[in-house]
Amino acid sequence: MLKGIITDIDGTITDRHRRIHTGAISALRVLCDHGVEVVLASGNTSCFMEAVSRMIGTQGSFIAENGGVYRAGYTGELRILGDQSVVGEALESVVTFYREKGVTLDMYSPTYRFADRAFARTVDPAEVREIVRDFPVEVIDTGFAIHIQACGISKGLAFLSLAGELGLDPADFLSVGDAENDIELVKYAGIGVAVRNAPEKLAAAATWVSGKTYGEGFIEALERYMPYFLER
Repeated sequence: MLKGIITDIDGTITDRHRRIHTGAISALRVLCDHGVEVVLASGNTSCFMEAVSRMIGTQGSFIAENGGVYRAGYTGELRILGDQSVVGEALESVVTFYREKGVTLDMYSPTYRFADRAFARTVDPAEVREIVRDFPVEVIDTGFAIHIQACGISKGLAFLSLAGELGLDPADFLSVGDAENDIELVKYAGIGVAVRNAPEKLAAAATWVSGKTYGEGFIEALERYMPYFLER
């Protein structure tokens, strides 16, 4: 029996262009209407997650900034797990490196980020990792953006904390993801699903891998596991 679902957004309930799959929205609403806790987990900002949660119609719990920020319900306190001071120092070295090469980073919503920093994939993620190798940070390449996050922060860590605040066990959840930063979500949940477009590392950690990609794969997963929710 499953009591909750936690799902990534970009590449999982969208297509490769980040267009959200309307069928995925409908499926999540069905779960909400049956009292299933629906949690969105993403590298996006908390204000983005707030808006998407309200538009989909979830109970308001989310994980933002790849685990750097989370909130339990619409009235819950915003929890900030990340350390933006060390992230800022690392980012400055990256900005300086590329500025000297005549390249300006395209920053993503810096005003609205509380834990990490994110920018467009217009530079090589491997090169960014080399630039910040002496800083206590991690470089996360989601396939949609490059994020710099303090070491030890992850969606999985935030998931464990959030589940506790919701009065649930991680094993009560189905998790769905598409990227390596979803590996801990898949491992900690009772059932972990990787959509077909996921890399091999995530697929290897998953309970099951969908036959279809992106949002179609998400819908395929819910069709497979819907009885686990409805037997509540």
